[in-house]
Amino acid sequence: MTADARVSATAGMRTRLVILAVMMTFASITFQLARLAASGTGDMVATLTEQTPRSLARPDIVDRGGRLLATDVEMPSLYADPSLVRGIDNLTERLQTVLPDLDRAELRRTLSDRNRRFAWIRRGLSPRLAQEVHDLGLPSLAFRTELRRAYPLERLGGHVLGAVNVDNRGAAGVERFIDEGLGADPQTGRPFNAGLPVRLTIDLGVQHALEEELKSAMSRYEAKGAAGLVMDVRTGEMVASSSLPGLHPSSPAELMDPERRDKIQGGTYELGSIFKIVTVAMGLEGGKTKLDTVFDVTKPLTASRFTIRDAHPAGRPLTTSEILIRSSNVGSGLIALQEGPEKQQAFLDKLGLTATIRTEVGPVAPPQLPPKLGRVEQITVSYGHGLAVAPIQFAAAVASLINGGTAVTPTFISGRTSGTDRARVVKPETSRDLNLLLRRTVSEPNGTGRRAEVPGYRVGGKTGTAELPGRGGYQKKAVISSFLGAFPMDDPQYLTLILLFEPSGTEETGGEILAGRNAAPTAGRLISRIAPLLGVKPERDVALLRN
Repeated sequence: MTADARVSATAGMRTRLVILAVMMTFASITFQLARLAASGTGDMVATLTEQTPRSLARPDIVDRGGRLLATDVEMPSLYADPSLVRGIDNLTERLQTVLPDLDRAELRRTLSDRNRRFAWIRRGLSPRLAQEVHDLGLPSLAFRTELRRAYPLERLGGHVLGAVNVDNRGAAGVERFIDEGLGADPQTGRPFNAGLPVRLTIDLGVQHALEEELKSAMSRYEAKGAAGLVMDVRTGEMVASSSLPGLHPSSPAELMDPERRDKIQGGTYELGSIFKIVTVAMGLEGGKTKLDTVFDVTKPLTASRFTIRDAHPAGRPLTTSEILIRSSNVGSGLIALQEGPEKQQAFLDKLGLTATIRTEVGPVAPPQLPPKLGRVEQITVSYGHGLAVAPIQFAAAVASLINGGTAVTPTFISGRTSGTDRARVVKPETSRDLNLLLRRTVSEPNGTGRRAEVPGYRVGGKTGTAELPGRGGYQKKAVISSFLGAFPMDDPQYLTLILLFEPSGTEETGGEILAGRNAAPTAGRLISRIAPLLGVKPERDVALLRN
């Protein structure tokens, strides 16, 4: 065999060996795949590890007119790679020149863990601060753009809006309702409606007017706190709600401050004489009591060791109408005693004043009820003591009484109420009679609410001055002054509730702390501002018709 033939045979042998090796390799792979498929192994699981928690996209929140209350904005967040840090003390000192409130000890502990590749330093920096940190030139630091919640109107409507946590998840108020009530993706936590705005029933202009008037009243009457609301009596929609001191949605720490608790639905109070609205309505609905029924209020009521008197005795018997207009404790107690404990309890139940409720802002503080309605409790509850309820719950009950007699539920989200098939609370004629009395309480010279009068808007309402409980009993100098008002009383559309906490007697009030001298005029000033915003036109006062 020639040399060329031997070379050619050797090359051919090598080629065949390579081909054989490749074929054997593929055969081995095919065999292994077949074996795995036949072995019935469980589903293969791929584990993806996210380096950091991601902030969630959230829907905008707008008022009833579409004006922006909350939105997402992109902001830089600062993080570090501890494995790359060289000189922890130097880095910490330089960072504190830009971020002086950093916890130095905590930062040292975080950066000392060299097994970590990621650690947050500060989330949601302003662009100016982010630039200053960048200019430090620290190689182990970097930024990540995140979505952060922004509230362009700052504290306006703070308790209603609530707050989000550091990952942009709802923590309180409507923000929490978006996640829990409207639903969120169970895998990502992203709200299902993140691309659509959430429209509130709140009116921005009315909310602003309410907060301004409450701030003014706190200063004017030297009160320690204030709260108020505006409700559509036909639907239960909350047009405005405020509690002072206020809450900034961007400061979740303020949620833990007891002084900033939402007084509208986060606390319960003995509301005093505004509760006589309920008692008189109960008497009128029961049928035994008419507007002109006379009660002998010249003698105080006694129950056990207690004696109940009127603050300003009339010195003569009073009609049902006069009991409400002049705010007689004795007369209110007599109406309750005439109805009896069973009917009083049933009426409170029917109005929803004994049940636990909640709104989209969160749970409403449950009512504090007497263990039973004995003679003492019947009398004291009739004029607003011995039973404590959240203001929003009481407002909804009164709205049901004055809107023609159908129950409403308070709501903060547009489109969640229905005007049909609502439960009837009282007869239409009872509602009309009550509206007449509330109007007279404001319009007549001896009415306790006369300082709430606003010409042209036919305001009606009732004052309440409730002594606050304290060590050893009620405190005569520490009260909640309140005024529950509505307008226009010939066809009620809106209800207002003003509460002033521990007002002082001033020169303007003649040294008095009665609601007729502080809460009532505050309500009048508020109504004069918001009625035009709500489309209620001033008209010449008309008599209420009663059939």
